Amino acid sequence: MRVLLTGAAGFIGAHVARALLARGEMVIGLDSLNDYYDPTLKTARLGFIGETPRFRFVKTDIAEEGALASAVRAEPIDAIIHLAAQAGVRYSLENPMAYAKANLTGHLAVLEFARTQKDLTHLVYASSSSVYGGNTKLPFSETDPVDHPVSLYAATKKADELMSHAYAHLFGIKQTGLRFFTVYGPWGRPDMAYWSFTESILRGKPIRVFNHGDMKRDFTYIDDVVAGVLAALDRPPSGQTPHRIYNIGNNKPEPLMGFIDLLENVLGRKADRKLEPMQPGDVKETYADLTAITRDLGFRPTTPLAIGLPRFVAWYRDYYKA
Repeated sequence: MRVLLTGAAGFIGAHVARALLARGEMVIGLDSLNDYYDPTLKTARLGFIGETPRFRFVKTDIAEEGALASAVRAEPIDAIIHLAAQAGVRYSLENPMAYAKANLTGHLAVLEFARTQKDLTHLVYASSSSVYGGNTKLPFSETDPVDHPVSLYAATKKADELMSHAYAHLFGIKQTGLRFFTVYGPWGRPDMAYWSFTESILRGKPIRVFNHGDMKRDFTYIDDVVAGVLAALDRPPSGQTPHRIYNIGNNKPEPLMGFIDLLENVLGRKADRKLEPMQPGDVKETYADLTAITRDLGFRPTTPLAIGLPRFVAWYRDYYKA
């Protein structure tokens, strides 16, 4: 199978690329290598993927007209895994146009490209738990209403789901959207709390603890996420409108203060905790209902935070020689 993978130099993308290659797939990886965070980390992830004739990387911005067709060079594409996006809730307050281009125009470009691929069997794309907004019913289920986003980032991800539904209805493009819940692990993202907390604690700097620590997150280890992505890829939906959405989480919301306690134990250092109010766009708690994805795809997370977090810290210390 030849898979087009957008966001290949991203955190999830690099791990998915390795998994696809490990099972013998051909992968065309695309990424703009933008500077939202250190591009050298993204380049290093390409090294983590490894060199093989079955992997071809193209640096390109998928939101630019004609970029996808040019990158693929008329090669037949069997499946698309679309992970490229402008990530981050808080950054959407500072640079909203980046989200309009990457998340809206970029997603639409992928849908339009998919229409041209006569051999395409499935398009799997990244959504986000952020679409649940300020929902108070827990755990979050795919059948819950998601009409009240609390950040622009969340609004763009919900818009992506709607566009995909329309293209599945109009053109029969088989699609699966995956709502990721707080993904963490080696080769992660520097803008995430687990990374910034680790960095600050090791440097003896204070950490910012929002909502005075009264928050919970459904931390999902990267290996579990990859397993969910591949399980979805291998089982395209059917029906008159072949589009479905699944949560991918750990089904276990962790209290923020308990998470910091665990991180302190792993690092062997105490954190200087600066308690602050809730930030605009944040939500108090995330919690994934996995009933649908377990029933349909057999997905079950296997990595608790007590195992996954030390793995991240070990990688971080090795990568930065910290």
